[in-house]
Amino acid sequence: MPLSAAGLPLSAAVAARLEVLASTGSTNADLTRAASEAPKEWPHLSVLVTDDQRSGRGRLDRSWETPAGSGLAVSVLVRVGSLPTRSRGWIPLVAGAAMARAVAAQVAESGHDARVKWPNDVLLDGAKLCGILAEVVPGHPDAVVVGAGVNTRMTAKQLPVPTATSFAVAGLEADEDRLIADYLRALDEQLRALATAHGDAAAAGVLAEVEALCATLGREVAVSLPGGSMLEGRAQRIDPDGRLVVVAGLTETAVAAGDVVHVR
Repeated sequence: MPLSAAGLPLSAAVAARLEVLASTGSTNADLTRAASEAPKEWPHLSVLVTDDQRSGRGRLDRSWETPAGSGLAVSVLVRVGSLPTRSRGWIPLVAGAAMARAVAAQVAESGHDARVKWPNDVLLDGAKLCGILAEVVPGHPDAVVVGAGVNTRMTAKQLPVPTATSFAVAGLEADEDRLIADYLRALDEQLRALATAHGDAAAAGVLAEVEALCATLGREVAVSLPGGSMLEGRAQRIDPDGRLVVVAGLTETAVAAGDVVHVR
C-alpha cells in the first residue's frame, strides 16, 4: 500500500506539519529548501516522509539510495533557538537515541536488540538499521533538519553493505506510523530537556540516555579520523560535549567526528 498522510494518524498527531512525498531525491534537501524559503510555514517538528528516496545522503557525504518501498526517509525540522550554540552538537546524538528508543519499542517482545553506534547509527542486533544526518538550514542558524533513513522492507539482497540489516531481514514488520510518532516524541522530549538545562547534557539526563543506548562504549574500536589518521583503542565514555573518549594505553582522546568500526 502506498505511503500516505491518511495512513500516519499517530505521526500527524505529533508533528506540527506532516507531508508525505510519493517520491523525491532527498527529503532533507526538500525540507531544508522549504524551511529556508518560507520559514513561517514550517514550525518546529515539521516532517517530510517518503518510502521512495532516490538521492539521499548519509554522514561523511555518502550516498544513501534505497529501492522504492524498501525503507523510510524521514526528515524533521527542529527549531533550537533556546539551545546554546555550544550544545548543538548533541542534536544528531539525541536523534540517534530517539530513533533507537522508537525501534526498541517495536522489538521489545521479540528478543531483538536496538542500540546506537556512536555517534548516531541505529543498530538492530548489531547491524545498521538506520542512519542519521543533521544539517543547519542555510541563513537560519536556529533551524536544523534531521534526516533519518530506516530500512524497513529491504530484502537481504537489497542491503547496501554486509553490515546493514532491515526489519524484514530480522523477520519483523515495522509499524511505520508508530515508529515515526515515537521517534518524534522522543526527539522533541530530549531536545526540550537539553534546552531547559541550558545545554548541560548531564543535567538534562541526555548524556545518560545516550550512553545507556550506546553499543560502542566498552568496545575495542578503530576510528577513521577526518584528517585520514586512524585511532585504535577502547571506547570508554561520552564526554559532556558529546565526543567519544577513546583510551589507548595511558592516553585518552576525545573524538568529535570520525567513522567508527567495532573491532570486538
